[in-house]
Amino acid sequence: MSLLNAIDVVKRFGETTILDSVSLSVDSGDFLSITGASGSGKSTLLTILGGIDKPTDGQVLIDGKDITKMKENELSILRRTTIGFVFQFFNLAPYLTVRENILLPIILSGKSQKSYSSKFEQLVEYLGIQDHVSKLPDKLSGGEQQRVAIARGLIFDPKMILMDEPTGNLDSKTGNDIMKLLKDINKNLNTTIIQVTHSEKNAQFANRIINISDGKLVETTNKGPGVDEHTA
Repeated sequence: MSLLNAIDVVKRFGETTILDSVSLSVDSGDFLSITGASGSGKSTLLTILGGIDKPTDGQVLIDGKDITKMKENELSILRRTTIGFVFQFFNLAPYLTVRENILLPIILSGKSQKSYSSKFEQLVEYLGIQDHVSKLPDKLSGGEQQRVAIARGLIFDPKMILMDEPTGNLDSKTGNDIMKLLKDINKNLNTTIIQVTHSEKNAQFANRIINISDGKLVETTNKGPGVDEHTA
């Protein structure tokens, strides 16, 4: 069974159709890029796949459970236990330290922070931010802030991470470094990643690419292993 299945997803705002019967499946360990021009519906699709928004029609199944039928409290638990999110603008709490920002999903879930201390140490070392854990976000570079956001998305061992333009606020070199890191996370941690991007270069890091135009799925490219970090 696929980790995620979207079946005939439709999204309308009034008379405007944003998504028109979009269907896709994502297996565990996939790295999927969703591409398309501004207004194509790609970000709307991502929010529906993550349970942030509901479709007008259609189903989204995660582990066989239809999340479109879930109540808000069930969706909140889903977003804290199964799906990690990373956004273009980092969304870090400005008055919390790096450590506190990363552990925020654990704090909000009422879980013991001590039980995640080993996972925390592993993540910050893996992401190269172990020397910044006591700093506030405004003392970090853009790339460092995005690494903190990625660590926050990974701290609770989600089954997948959804990313909306994860390098959109970064310079090209830093953005490329972040994409290499995401490819490593996908490969070495076997974390399923779905990213929305307008960047053709960033899309190539995935092993699958889906293109959306005017709310319709117009092309699926199966790329194989994705961009190798030494050639990117």
